[in-house]
Amino acid sequence: MGKLAAVRLLRNKKMENESWHCSGARDGLRFGMEFDLEGKYADRAYLLLASLVVPRPIALITTIGEDGVVNAAPFSFFNLMGAEPPILAVAPGDRDDGSPKDSARNIRLTHEFVVNLVDESIAEAMNRAAASLPYGVSEIDHAGFTTAPSTLVKPPRIAEAPASMECLEWGTLQIGGNRVVIGLIKRLHVKDAYVDLEKMRIRGDELHTIGRMASPHWYCRTRDRFEMIRPK
Repeated sequence: MGKLAAVRLLRNKKMENESWHCSGARDGLRFGMEFDLEGKYADRAYLLLASLVVPRPIALITTIGEDGVVNAAPFSFFNLMGAEPPILAVAPGDRDDGSPKDSARNIRLTHEFVVNLVDESIAEAMNRAAASLPYGVSEIDHAGFTTAPSTLVKPPRIAEAPASMECLEWGTLQIGGNRVVIGLIKRLHVKDAYVDLEKMRIRGDELHTIGRMASPHWYCRTRDRFEMIRPK
């Protein structure tokens, strides 16, 4: 066996022993890597997926604890899930010790929460609210937010947010170590500057929300947009 053939054989055997492999090939070109997220790379699932599925909207959630303290915390495993009825889903992870975060605990207790959207003007304050504070210490003061009363639920809205959604917990799904909260959106509050009253639509050109990018510290702005007309 020639030297080049031996090198190729060793390389191929090494690839076979890895839990990732080429997902296919055409004309000698690799399609890419395949990661076994139930095996060797299970502990990399969060970092891989959170850096790949981007940008993600940010839910700055306000809740009220059993002690009456208002909690505020941002989550990017979040999105709108439907409109009939209006629902959203958010997945607040656990703390490092396996205990539920304050937002999840409060939602289970009261079945009420508010999702406040995050734009460029409150990005830094949102980041401050992500600090790990002891239970019963409000992130509202720590982040420098002010609150506004909600209409239907007890947790207040964040006054500085461009929009807020008052939600009732429809249910919480426990899937392994994931906790997925389904919220029924009962009230929507949007600042006047972002509403086109004539068309009763959101003025997307004025609403500059931010998105979550790669973990742990990356975000993006949403000012760069383009239009594609949907084919008939």
